[in-house]
Amino acid sequence: MKTTLQTLKGFRDFLGPEAARRNWMIEQIRSVFERYGLEPLETPSLEYQELLLGKYGAEAEKLIYRFDDNGGRQVAMRYDQTVPMARVIAQYQNELSNPYKRYQIQPVWRAEKPQKGRYREFYQCDADIIGSTSVLADAEILSLYYAIYRQLGVSSICLKVNDRMQLLDAIKAQNIADSQVMSVIQTIDKLDKLTMAQVITQLEQKGIEADSAETLLGSLQESKPSKQLSKIIESAIALGVPESAIVFDPTLARGLDYYTGLIFEGIIPEYPVGSVGGGGRYDNLIKDLSGVNAPAVGFGLGFDRTYEALEKLSLFPALPVGPRVVVCYFEETKKDALLLTTKLRSSGVATAPYMGESLKMDKQLKYADKIGAGWAVILGEDELQAQVALVKNLKARSQKSVKLEELPAHFNNLIF
Repeated sequence: MKTTLQTLKGFRDFLGPEAARRNWMIEQIRSVFERYGLEPLETPSLEYQELLLGKYGAEAEKLIYRFDDNGGRQVAMRYDQTVPMARVIAQYQNELSNPYKRYQIQPVWRAEKPQKGRYREFYQCDADIIGSTSVLADAEILSLYYAIYRQLGVSSICLKVNDRMQLLDAIKAQNIADSQVMSVIQTIDKLDKLTMAQVITQLEQKGIEADSAETLLGSLQESKPSKQLSKIIESAIALGVPESAIVFDPTLARGLDYYTGLIFEGIIPEYPVGSVGGGGRYDNLIKDLSGVNAPAVGFGLGFDRTYEALEKLSLFPALPVGPRVVVCYFEETKKDALLLTTKLRSSGVATAPYMGESLKMDKQLKYADKIGAGWAVILGEDELQAQVALVKNLKARSQKSVKLEELPAHFNNLIF
Protein backbone atom coordinates (compact mmCIF):
# COMPACT_ATOMS: atom_id res chain seq x y z
CA MET A 1 0.00 0.00 0.00
CA LYS A 2 1.31 3.42 -0.95
CA THR A 3 2.27 5.59 2.04
CA THR A 4 0.41 8.91 2.39
CA LEU A 5 3.14 11.52 2.42
CA GLN A 6 1.32 14.46 3.99
CA THR A 7 0.49 15.79 7.42
CA LEU A 8 -2.78 14.92 9.12
CA LYS A 9 -5.45 17.61 8.83
CA GLY A 10 -5.13 20.10 11.66
CA PHE A 11 -1.45 19.29 12.24
CA ARG A 12 1.54 21.23 10.94
CA ASP A 13 5.19 20.87 10.00
CA PHE A 14 7.51 23.76 10.80
CA LEU A 15 10.52 23.97 8.50
CA GLY A 16 13.77 25.74 9.37
CA PRO A 17 12.92 29.47 9.24
CA GLU A 18 9.48 29.15 10.88
CA ALA A 19 10.76 26.68 13.48
CA ALA A 20 13.58 29.10 14.29
CA ARG A 21 11.11 31.97 14.79
CA ARG A 22 8.89 29.82 17.03
CA ASN A 23 11.90 28.71 19.08
CA TRP A 24 13.02 32.33 19.40
CA MET A 25 9.55 33.28 20.65
CA ILE A 26 9.57 30.50 23.23
CA GLU A 27 13.00 31.52 24.51
CA GLN A 28 11.96 35.17 24.82
CA ILE A 29 8.79 34.23 26.70
CA ARG A 30 10.64 31.76 28.92
CA SER A 31 13.26 34.39 29.80
CA VAL A 32 10.53 36.72 31.12
CA PHE A 33 8.82 33.94 33.08
CA GLU A 34 12.09 33.09 34.80
CA ARG A 35 12.96 36.75 35.38
CA TYR A 36 9.68 36.99 37.29
CA GLY A 37 10.59 33.96 39.39
CA LEU A 38 8.13 31.42 37.96
CA GLU A 39 9.02 27.73 38.02
CA PRO A 40 8.79 25.63 34.86
CA LEU A 41 6.24 22.82 34.86
CA GLU A 42 5.91 20.02 32.33
CA THR A 43 3.20 17.37 32.43
CA PRO A 44 2.80 14.21 30.31
CA SER A 45 1.07 14.20 26.94
CA LEU A 46 -1.22 11.44 28.25
CA GLU A 47 -3.41 11.45 31.36
CA TYR A 48 -5.98 8.96 32.59
CA GLN A 49 -9.29 9.63 30.87
CA GLU A 50 -11.10 9.98 34.18
CA LEU A 51 -8.95 13.02 35.03
CA LEU A 52 -9.98 14.92 31.89
CA LEU A 53 -13.54 13.77 31.31
CA GLY A 54 -16.29 15.80 32.97
CA LYS A 55 -14.07 18.87 33.37
CA TYR A 56 -14.69 20.87 30.19
CA GLY A 57 -18.37 20.45 29.35
CA ALA A 58 -20.13 18.14 26.93
CA GLU A 59 -19.18 19.96 23.72
CA ALA A 60 -15.52 20.33 24.61
CA GLU A 61 -15.36 16.72 25.78
CA LYS A 62 -16.09 15.59 22.22
CA LEU A 63 -12.79 17.15 21.19
CA ILE A 64 -10.62 15.11 23.58
CA TYR A 65 -8.41 12.53 21.90
CA ARG A 66 -8.87 9.34 23.93
CA PHE A 67 -8.11 5.66 23.47
CA ASP A 68 -7.09 2.47 25.22
CA ASP A 69 -3.32 2.04 25.29
CA ASN A 70 -1.47 -1.25 24.77
CA GLY A 71 -1.91 -2.09 28.43
CA GLY A 72 -5.68 -1.62 28.26
CA ARG A 73 -5.59 1.63 30.22
CA GLN A 74 -8.08 4.33 29.24
CA VAL A 75 -5.94 7.37 28.47
CA ALA A 76 -6.46 10.79 26.87
CA MET A 77 -4.20 13.40 25.32
CA ARG A 78 -3.70 16.69 27.11
CA TYR A 79 -6.61 19.02 26.19
CA ASP A 80 -5.30 22.01 28.12
CA GLN A 81 -2.76 22.72 30.85
CA THR A 82 -5.12 23.74 33.64
CA VAL A 83 -6.53 20.33 34.56
CA PRO A 84 -3.08 18.65 34.58
CA MET A 85 -1.83 21.54 36.74
CA ALA A 86 -4.69 20.92 39.19
CA ARG A 87 -3.61 17.26 39.36
CA VAL A 88 -0.01 18.32 40.05
CA ILE A 89 -1.11 20.61 42.88
CA ALA A 90 -3.16 17.84 44.48
CA GLN A 91 -0.49 15.17 43.93
CA TYR A 92 2.49 17.24 45.13
CA GLN A 93 0.82 19.68 47.53
CA ASN A 94 3.34 18.94 50.29
CA GLU A 95 6.29 19.57 47.97
CA LEU A 96 5.21 22.80 46.28
CA SER A 97 5.86 26.31 47.59
CA ASN A 98 2.95 28.47 48.68
CA PRO A 99 2.24 30.53 46.72
CA TYR A 100 3.28 28.36 43.80
CA LYS A 101 4.30 30.35 40.71
CA ARG A 102 4.40 28.21 37.60
CA TYR A 103 4.69 28.51 33.84
CA GLN A 104 4.08 25.85 31.22
CA ILE A 105 4.82 25.90 27.47
CA GLN A 106 3.66 22.67 25.85
CA PRO A 107 1.46 21.40 23.01
CA VAL A 108 -2.17 20.40 23.56
CA TRP A 109 -4.46 18.37 21.32
CA ARG A 110 -8.08 18.93 20.36
CA ALA A 111 -10.09 17.18 17.66
CA GLU A 112 -11.27 20.50 16.25
CA LYS A 113 -12.68 20.89 12.76
CA PRO A 114 -9.59 22.23 10.95
CA GLN A 115 -9.97 25.79 9.69
CA LYS A 116 -7.91 28.96 9.53
CA GLY A 117 -6.46 29.67 12.96
CA ARG A 118 -7.75 26.42 14.45
CA TYR A 119 -5.45 23.44 14.71
CA ARG A 120 -5.63 20.01 16.31
CA GLU A 121 -2.18 20.39 17.81
CA PHE A 122 -1.02 23.76 19.08
CA TYR A 123 1.04 25.32 21.84
CA GLN A 124 -0.39 26.77 25.01
CA CYS A 125 1.68 29.15 27.07
CA ASP A 126 0.31 29.53 30.61
CA ALA A 127 1.39 31.28 33.79
CA ASP A 128 -0.31 31.08 37.20
CA ILE A 129 0.18 32.13 40.80
CA ILE A 130 -1.55 29.60 43.04
CA GLY A 131 -2.28 29.98 46.74
CA SER A 132 -2.51 33.76 47.08
CA THR A 133 -5.54 36.04 47.19
CA SER A 134 -3.40 39.20 47.39
CA VAL A 135 -4.01 41.98 44.88
CA LEU A 136 -0.24 41.85 44.34
CA ALA A 137 -0.63 38.41 42.73
CA ASP A 138 -3.18 39.84 40.27
CA ALA A 139 -0.94 42.84 39.59
CA GLU A 140 2.07 40.57 39.09
CA ILE A 141 0.17 38.60 36.46
CA LEU A 142 -0.71 41.80 34.58
CA SER A 143 2.89 42.99 34.81
CA LEU A 144 4.20 39.63 33.61
CA TYR A 145 1.86 39.54 30.63
CA TYR A 146 2.81 43.09 29.64
CA ALA A 147 6.54 42.37 30.06
CA ILE A 148 6.35 39.39 27.69
CA TYR A 149 5.03 41.50 24.83
CA ARG A 150 7.57 44.24 25.46
CA GLN A 151 10.27 41.56 25.36
CA LEU A 152 8.88 40.45 21.99
CA GLY A 153 9.08 44.03 20.75
CA VAL A 154 5.36 44.89 20.86
CA SER A 155 5.21 48.42 22.28
CA SER A 156 1.49 48.91 21.62
CA ILE A 157 0.17 46.01 23.74
CA CYS A 158 -2.95 47.07 25.64
CA LEU A 159 -4.46 45.28 28.64
CA LYS A 160 -8.26 45.50 28.83
CA VAL A 161 -9.31 44.79 32.43
CA ASN A 162 -12.53 44.29 34.35
CA ASP A 163 -13.83 42.81 37.59
CA ARG A 164 -16.01 39.74 37.04
CA MET A 165 -17.78 40.25 40.42
CA GLN A 166 -18.72 43.81 39.46
CA LEU A 167 -20.10 42.46 36.18
CA LEU A 168 -22.11 39.79 38.01
CA ASP A 169 -23.56 42.37 40.39
CA ALA A 170 -24.69 44.52 37.44
CA ILE A 171 -26.39 41.54 35.81
CA LYS A 172 -28.13 40.44 39.01
CA ALA A 173 -29.35 44.01 39.58
CA GLN A 174 -31.61 43.45 36.55
CA ASN A 175 -33.27 40.49 38.33
CA ILE A 176 -31.83 38.05 35.82
CA ALA A 177 -32.15 34.47 37.04
CA ASP A 178 -28.97 32.75 38.23
CA SER A 179 -29.48 30.05 35.62
CA GLN A 180 -29.19 32.69 32.87
CA VAL A 181 -26.23 34.65 34.21
CA MET A 182 -23.47 32.75 32.37
CA SER A 183 -25.44 32.80 29.14
CA VAL A 184 -25.81 36.59 29.48
CA ILE A 185 -22.09 36.95 30.16
CA GLN A 186 -21.28 34.96 27.03
CA THR A 187 -23.47 37.31 24.99
CA ILE A 188 -21.97 40.46 26.53
CA ASP A 189 -18.58 38.99 25.67
CA LYS A 190 -19.46 39.49 21.98
CA LEU A 191 -19.57 43.29 22.26
CA ASP A 192 -16.14 43.54 20.65
CA LYS A 193 -17.54 41.84 17.54
CA LEU A 194 -21.23 42.88 17.50
CA THR A 195 -23.04 46.21 17.77
CA MET A 196 -24.97 47.17 20.89
CA ALA A 197 -28.24 46.59 19.03
CA GLN A 198 -27.16 43.10 17.97
CA VAL A 199 -26.19 42.17 21.52
CA ILE A 200 -29.53 43.45 22.84
CA THR A 201 -31.32 41.36 20.22
CA GLN A 202 -29.41 38.25 21.30
CA LEU A 203 -30.23 38.96 24.96
CA GLU A 204 -33.90 39.27 24.03
CA GLN A 205 -33.69 35.91 22.28
CA LYS A 206 -32.49 34.49 25.59
CA GLY A 207 -35.56 35.81 27.36
CA ILE A 208 -34.15 39.08 28.73
CA GLU A 209 -36.53 42.04 28.46
CA ALA A 210 -35.35 44.73 26.04
CA ASP A 211 -35.53 47.41 28.75
CA SER A 212 -33.45 45.28 31.13
CA ALA A 213 -30.90 44.56 28.42
CA GLU A 214 -30.56 48.25 27.54
CA THR A 215 -30.37 49.27 31.20
CA LEU A 216 -27.74 46.60 31.88
CA LEU A 217 -25.48 47.62 29.00
CA GLY A 218 -25.97 51.31 29.81
CA SER A 219 -25.04 50.80 33.48
CA LEU A 220 -21.95 48.82 32.49
CA GLN A 221 -20.73 51.52 30.14
CA GLU A 222 -21.11 54.17 32.82
CA SER A 223 -19.45 52.18 35.62
CA LYS A 224 -16.04 52.85 37.17
CA PRO A 225 -13.46 50.27 38.31
CA SER A 226 -14.32 48.55 41.60
CA LYS A 227 -12.16 49.25 44.66
CA GLN A 228 -10.50 45.85 44.27
CA LEU A 229 -9.73 46.42 40.60
CA SER A 230 -8.43 49.93 41.32
CA LYS A 231 -5.96 48.48 43.83
CA ILE A 232 -4.82 45.89 41.28
CA ILE A 233 -4.30 48.56 38.60
CA GLU A 234 -2.38 50.78 41.04
CA SER A 235 -0.07 47.89 41.97
CA ALA A 236 0.39 46.84 38.32
CA ILE A 237 1.53 50.36 37.46
CA ALA A 238 4.03 50.20 40.32
CA LEU A 239 5.26 46.89 38.84
CA GLY A 240 6.08 48.47 35.51
CA VAL A 241 2.88 48.55 33.44
CA PRO A 242 2.35 52.05 32.01
CA GLU A 243 -0.96 53.57 33.04
CA SER A 244 -1.69 54.16 29.35
CA ALA A 245 -1.45 50.41 28.65
CA ILE A 246 -4.27 49.51 31.08
CA VAL A 247 -7.79 50.17 29.84
CA PHE A 248 -10.83 49.57 32.05
CA ASP A 249 -13.50 47.89 29.94
CA PRO A 250 -16.66 47.36 32.01
CA THR A 251 -18.20 45.21 29.24
CA LEU A 252 -15.25 42.81 29.09
CA ALA A 253 -16.78 39.50 30.11
CA ARG A 254 -14.61 36.52 29.04
CA GLY A 255 -16.97 33.64 28.43
CA LEU A 256 -15.54 31.07 30.85
CA ASP A 257 -17.63 30.72 33.99
CA TYR A 258 -14.92 30.08 36.58
CA TYR A 259 -13.54 33.63 36.96
CA THR A 260 -14.10 35.20 40.38
CA GLY A 261 -12.40 38.61 40.21
CA LEU A 262 -9.93 40.25 37.83
CA ILE A 263 -10.40 39.40 34.15
CA PHE A 264 -8.26 40.78 31.33
CA GLU A 265 -7.34 40.40 27.68
CA GLY A 266 -4.31 41.49 25.67
CA ILE A 267 -4.95 43.56 22.54
CA ILE A 268 -2.47 44.58 19.84
CA PRO A 269 -4.14 47.48 17.96
CA GLU A 270 -2.26 46.77 14.71
CA TYR A 271 -3.52 43.18 14.79
CA PRO A 272 -7.32 43.55 14.81
CA VAL A 273 -8.12 39.84 14.67
CA GLY A 274 -8.98 39.69 18.38
CA SER A 275 -7.23 39.26 21.69
CA VAL A 276 -3.82 37.60 21.88
CA GLY A 277 -4.67 35.89 25.15
CA GLY A 278 -5.93 36.78 28.58
CA GLY A 279 -6.92 35.43 31.94
CA GLY A 280 -7.90 36.44 35.43
CA ARG A 281 -8.58 35.24 38.94
CA TYR A 282 -10.21 31.85 39.51
CA ASP A 283 -10.36 31.01 43.21
CA ASN A 284 -12.56 27.91 43.04
CA LEU A 285 -11.50 26.06 39.89
CA ILE A 286 -8.62 24.03 41.32
CA LYS A 287 -10.74 23.05 44.33
CA ASP A 288 -13.54 21.94 42.00
CA LEU A 289 -11.08 19.92 39.90
CA SER A 290 -8.90 18.37 42.59
CA GLY A 291 -10.49 18.98 46.00
CA VAL A 292 -7.53 21.13 47.11
CA ASN A 293 -8.39 24.68 48.17
CA ALA A 294 -6.03 26.76 46.02
CA PRO A 295 -7.07 30.29 44.98
CA ALA A 296 -5.30 31.29 41.79
CA VAL A 297 -4.76 33.93 39.14
CA GLY A 298 -3.17 33.44 35.76
CA PHE A 299 -3.31 33.73 32.00
CA GLY A 300 -3.02 31.85 28.76
CA LEU A 301 -1.01 33.53 26.03
CA GLY A 302 -2.21 32.97 22.48
CA PHE A 303 0.98 31.59 20.93
CA ASP A 304 -0.16 31.29 17.30
CA ARG A 305 -1.96 34.65 17.28
CA THR A 306 1.08 36.30 18.83
CA TYR A 307 3.27 34.70 16.16
CA GLU A 308 0.98 36.09 13.44
CA ALA A 309 1.05 39.54 15.06
CA LEU A 310 4.86 39.57 15.21
CA GLU A 311 4.98 38.59 11.54
CA LYS A 312 2.55 41.35 10.58
CA LEU A 313 4.54 43.92 12.56
CA SER A 314 7.88 42.62 11.16
CA LEU A 315 9.20 42.11 14.68
CA PHE A 316 11.10 38.87 14.16
CA PRO A 317 14.87 39.39 14.05
CA ALA A 318 16.96 37.83 11.30
CA LEU A 319 17.47 34.33 12.66
CA PRO A 320 20.18 32.10 11.21
CA VAL A 321 19.14 28.62 10.12
CA GLY A 322 21.83 26.00 9.58
CA PRO A 323 25.59 26.67 9.49
CA ARG A 324 26.90 30.18 9.00
CA VAL A 325 30.19 28.88 7.63
CA VAL A 326 30.88 25.97 5.25
CA VAL A 327 34.45 24.70 5.08
CA CYS A 328 35.42 23.73 1.52
CA TYR A 329 38.53 21.72 0.70
CA PHE A 330 40.32 19.34 -1.66
CA GLU A 331 41.23 15.70 -1.03
CA GLU A 332 44.75 16.70 -0.01
CA THR A 333 43.51 19.19 2.62
CA LYS A 334 40.52 17.24 3.94
CA LYS A 335 42.05 16.35 7.32
CA ASP A 336 43.16 19.93 7.97
CA ALA A 337 39.71 21.17 6.90
CA LEU A 338 38.05 18.94 9.49
CA LEU A 339 40.47 20.17 12.17
CA LEU A 340 39.60 23.74 11.16
CA THR A 341 35.87 22.91 11.38
CA THR A 342 36.36 21.66 14.94
CA LYS A 343 38.34 24.79 15.86
CA LEU A 344 35.63 27.12 14.54
CA ARG A 345 32.87 25.17 16.29
CA SER A 346 34.81 25.27 19.56
CA SER A 347 34.92 29.05 19.32
CA GLY A 348 31.13 29.23 18.93
CA VAL A 349 30.86 29.59 15.14
CA ALA A 350 28.11 27.47 13.52
CA THR A 351 30.22 25.55 11.01
CA ALA A 352 29.78 22.52 8.74
CA PRO A 353 32.27 20.78 6.45
CA TYR A 354 31.19 20.07 2.89
CA MET A 355 29.99 16.45 2.66
CA GLY A 356 29.27 15.90 -1.03
CA GLU A 357 30.86 13.19 -3.15
CA SER A 358 32.29 15.57 -5.73
CA LEU A 359 34.97 17.94 -4.48
CA LYS A 360 34.68 20.29 -7.42
CA MET A 361 34.88 23.74 -5.88
CA ASP A 362 31.91 25.14 -7.81
CA LYS A 363 29.70 22.36 -6.41
CA GLN A 364 30.91 23.06 -2.87
CA LEU A 365 30.21 26.78 -3.22
CA LYS A 366 26.79 26.16 -4.76
CA TYR A 367 25.93 23.92 -1.80
CA ALA A 368 27.03 26.57 0.73
CA ASP A 369 24.96 29.19 -1.12
CA LYS A 370 21.88 26.95 -1.37
CA ILE A 371 21.70 26.22 2.37
CA GLY A 372 21.96 29.92 3.17
CA ALA A 373 25.43 29.97 4.70
CA GLY A 374 26.90 33.45 4.80
CA TRP A 375 30.50 32.42 4.23
CA ALA A 376 32.60 29.69 2.65
CA VAL A 377 36.11 29.00 3.91
CA ILE A 378 38.29 27.44 1.23
CA LEU A 379 41.35 25.50 2.28
CA GLY A 380 43.57 24.46 -0.61
CA GLU A 381 47.18 23.29 -0.66
CA ASP A 382 48.51 26.79 -1.38
CA GLU A 383 46.43 28.27 1.46
CA LEU A 384 47.55 25.52 3.85
CA GLN A 385 51.18 26.11 2.90
CA ALA A 386 50.75 29.82 3.72
CA GLN A 387 48.67 29.07 6.87
CA VAL A 388 45.75 31.09 5.55
CA ALA A 389 42.23 30.33 4.26
CA LEU A 390 40.27 32.04 1.55
CA VAL A 391 37.08 33.47 3.09
CA LYS A 392 34.27 34.10 0.60
CA ASN A 393 31.33 36.32 1.57
CA LEU A 394 28.54 34.55 -0.33
CA LYS A 395 26.13 37.46 -0.06
CA ALA A 396 28.48 40.25 -1.10
CA ARG A 397 30.35 38.01 -3.57
CA SER A 398 33.67 39.17 -2.14
CA GLN A 399 36.66 37.29 -0.74
CA LYS A 400 39.87 37.77 1.18
CA SER A 401 42.63 35.72 2.80
CA VAL A 402 42.61 35.35 6.57
CA LYS A 403 45.31 33.70 8.72
CA LEU A 404 44.15 30.33 10.07
CA GLU A 405 44.92 31.35 13.64
CA GLU A 406 42.77 34.47 13.25
CA LEU A 407 39.70 32.77 11.72
CA PRO A 408 37.77 32.19 14.98
CA ALA A 409 38.17 35.84 16.01
CA HIS A 410 37.37 36.97 12.45
CA PHE A 411 33.99 35.23 12.45
CA ASN A 412 33.15 36.06 16.05
CA ASN A 413 33.60 39.75 15.24
CA LEU A 414 31.11 39.54 12.38
CA ILE A 415 27.37 40.15 12.78
CA PHE A 416 25.69 36.96 11.61
